Amino acid sequence: MEISQNPDWETEFNRFEQAISSSPAPIRVRSIIKLSVLANQSPESILTRAIPILAGLLRVSDDPDRSVQAAAAHCLKRIACLGGEFAATMGRCGAVASLLGLLLEANDNNNGIALRKIWVKCLWSLVTFGSAIRIGLARLGGVEIVTRELNTWQDDSSKWCLLEILTALTTLRESRRVLVHNGGLKFLVEAVKVGNFASRERACHAIGLIGGTRRCRRLLVEAGVVPALVEVFRDGDEKGKLLAGNALGIIAAQTEYIRPVTEAGSIPLYVELLSGGDPLGKDIAEDVFCVLAVAEGNAVLIAEQLVRILREGDEEAKFAASDVLWDLAGYRHSVSVIRDSGAIPLMVELVRDGSVEFKERISGAISQLCYNENDREAFYESGMVPILIEWLGDDSEEIRDNAAEALVNFSEDQERYGGVREALRHPVIQSMQSRLARIRASHEHLVRSMRRVTIEHLARDPYFP
Repeated sequence: MEISQNPDWETEFNRFEQAISSSPAPIRVRSIIKLSVLANQSPESILTRAIPILAGLLRVSDDPDRSVQAAAAHCLKRIACLGGEFAATMGRCGAVASLLGLLLEANDNNNGIALRKIWVKCLWSLVTFGSAIRIGLARLGGVEIVTRELNTWQDDSSKWCLLEILTALTTLRESRRVLVHNGGLKFLVEAVKVGNFASRERACHAIGLIGGTRRCRRLLVEAGVVPALVEVFRDGDEKGKLLAGNALGIIAAQTEYIRPVTEAGSIPLYVELLSGGDPLGKDIAEDVFCVLAVAEGNAVLIAEQLVRILREGDEEAKFAASDVLWDLAGYRHSVSVIRDSGAIPLMVELVRDGSVEFKERISGAISQLCYNENDREAFYESGMVPILIEWLGDDSEEIRDNAAEALVNFSEDQERYGGVREALRHPVIQSMQSRLARIRASHEHLVRSMRRVTIEHLARDPYFP
């Protein structure tokens, strides 16, 4: 193709086609390079007709120094990067299989290393701009070949291409399974740290999906996944923060990894997520706080942050903080932690004038906290009992039930019985007392039944494996 001010594209394409079909290698290489230079100016129809020719050149056998194949691969990459359907067309023309074959044939001498870079960059462009190509690449053993290349790659300046191809493949379940079994998880962790953010986010997502088993968590942690995820969690965009925060929480679900996750500085990041405007982010932060709070030291830090949110956050952030307090109320050590943090008088202050939705959420936390005698004392001293009695007549059934449950617990304290005695005649409280009695009786029956189960009983059970 000749470069001119107003080229006749049809004539230029015919010249290109003739040069490729009948000219020696040097002329073919020059024609391909000219097409590469003109790619962003050429009509789509011309490029679409050129793609099968270029893809075919990847398979030529009369190219001992691979110069024609290298020029064709470079040109295909330039065209694929223009977007549209070009990459998908290349996939249909067999370019992926040809590139994988060239990678497998490449040697480790200087020329071989340079050629491998060209093949990899072309493959990267196809995978990046043609998402449908990933399925075909995976079926052709793409994960195994990419992992092999990463294990022997000598040039860090272009390694990111391989890592981005790998993360694209991990969007497929079968590719993730192969990666776990071929020892490639270390490269997935590396991909969290380098490359464009779309690739790094894919790596975070894949880690969240892979990290559900103890073995995979161990391999990921040994590969340095915690600081890598924290970096994306801290510096990423909104989507990156969600994916990294979720993956980090999955790693922390194994108790021995709670400490490294915490020491990496994750708690303030989850506080930021809880205070943000994304509902999914709030859910992730709430779930992870419940995991991290298993360690009492973490529970103290989390409670302090929740108190700050209750003081300074907007209404949605306060809703989220009250939800976490409700969750933490079930932890034995968190009860004292919540009391010592100063959360209880603040909760009482907030519910006095809060909305119905806020009262519904926070009343559940209050009812759970009131199972602890010391917390009942703190609520009593903060003036919560009159509010609970008033809630017995609230329009919200949830608020009425939570208030009744809390007052039933207050009635078990001799020192505070007088303050709730009159309220105990209320129908809502009497109904709650009956409900709690049935629950306790059912629990006691279950405990007695379990005590009667012996090893001999289980041994006689035909369904016991």
